[in-house]
Amino acid sequence: LYKLPPEKQAQIKSLPRSLDEALDALEKDYEFLLPGGVFPRRLIEIWIEKKRRETRKVNEIPHPMEFELYYDL
Repeated sequence: LYKLPPEKQAQIKSLPRSLDEALDALEKDYEFLLPGGVFPRRLIEIWIEKKRRETRKVNEIPHPMEFELYYDL
């Protein structure tokens, strides 16, 4: 991979690097989950909303390493 020419590297799709990025991707393309009615559209929308609330909560709380690095009192 690292030795590929830049034009070939640009053709390789990357995976989301965070839950937020994964939710963005799912929000843009979840039609593949709808056939057969296993995952109704509303269920997917509710699940995305729930996960977004969870990520906001997590992002509001400092990581223990942040305390170690920046909160020396």
